[in-house]
Amino acid sequence: MEKRFGRGAFLFSLTELLPWTYDRFVVNADFAKITFKGIGQNLKLSSWAWDNDGFTTNQLSHPAHGSIFFNTFRSNGYNFWQSIPAAVAGSYIWEVAGENQASSKNDFLNTSFGGVIIGEMVHRLAGKLINNRSRGIRRQINESVALLINPANGFNRLIDGKWGKVPNPMDIDSSKIDLEIDAGLRNFNVNERNARFRGYGRIKLLYGSPFENYKIPFSTITVNAEVGKDDSTFVNAINLFGSIKGWPVGRSDYSRHIAVLTANYDYILNQAFSYSGQSLKANLFSEFGVKRKNRMNTSIGAGPILLAAIPEKYIGNGRNYDYCSGFGFNANAEININNIFFYGMTYNNGFFFTWNGNTSSFFLQSLSAELRYRFLHNLSFCTEPGYFVLRENYKSNEEVTRTYPYLKIAVKYNIRIQ
Repeated sequence: MEKRFGRGAFLFSLTELLPWTYDRFVVNADFAKITFKGIGQNLKLSSWAWDNDGFTTNQLSHPAHGSIFFNTFRSNGYNFWQSIPAAVAGSYIWEVAGENQASSKNDFLNTSFGGVIIGEMVHRLAGKLINNRSRGIRRQINESVALLINPANGFNRLIDGKWGKVPNPMDIDSSKIDLEIDAGLRNFNVNERNARFRGYGRIKLLYGSPFENYKIPFSTITVNAEVGKDDSTFVNAINLFGSIKGWPVGRSDYSRHIAVLTANYDYILNQAFSYSGQSLKANLFSEFGVKRKNRMNTSIGAGPILLAAIPEKYIGNGRNYDYCSGFGFNANAEININNIFFYGMTYNNGFFFTWNGNTSSFFLQSLSAELRYRFLHNLSFCTEPGYFVLRENYKSNEEVTRTYPYLKIAVKYNIRIQ
């Protein structure tokens, strides 16, 4: 695809100006009343600080904004690596010249790194929606959904007159997508306090395979999104990981193994618990029984957590969460018996030291198990018990340990999209 710098720069400018114009002249927000003096102050690195905005604003809205910066160039012919500067520059310009308050360290990283992960994910998924042979009303729906998740690409299709047209066969995305949709009940407890069951829904999407096209960034993407009736928010979880590069490390007639470097984004917010983190991990993915009905998939991974937001007992700096960095580990195994019974276990942990907040460190771990029985071709019954354990080590207070057990019961629908 031809690189179009002029159009990318135009969309980049709109992505900066439109939100600021809305904040300044529609909402009349104080933070949007910028001055040259304030911009000059923000240019000094010594003036940068940690802000006290709400959890959702900092951990979800800023990465989403960064994804639009990224796609202003990604959707105009630039590859993954060439588009990263757009997310970084967009974040920096907004922090320096988009608000009259001190530039925010956490916003800069959340918008840049999170924006790249979400940006490449929506670029791929929007491309899958439109780069196929669908026609009629289905194509119009696909075009509209693609526009919502990737506005820059949708704008280009409108301007270029490609909206609603079947693409050239060479442009069709042949990557497979495995989609799981859950609908059921769940409850969360805090330190053994009973909670009632409430409805929830979850979508899990696997784009591509770690064993295919592994040299191409984000040739494999996993998306987990959970929503439900909740006291805190409707969107309860968004977990993303995308492959950066893979290295095959072994293969036999019935097993294969690959090492993969991934970029990861996690956002969890429900009535019991909240957490958000952005990380890089080195992973080993393995499949056993590749050509058999009974199979097992495993993965282990470890790596640095660049920035995390973790809840704490006390209010510090106007927030009920601290900003931290650390190191994380994860392990997963799933057994498939004749494509009827499935059993999986997942373990995650992380040790964090605090940059800004009341604590000196955190230790967080989670363990979950899923048992699933397929009773129809695409329908399964599943149950998932699990828990989080958070240990908070304070600088001048006693250590606090909190547990968050939960249980989910649902019907799952599976489909493969070619």
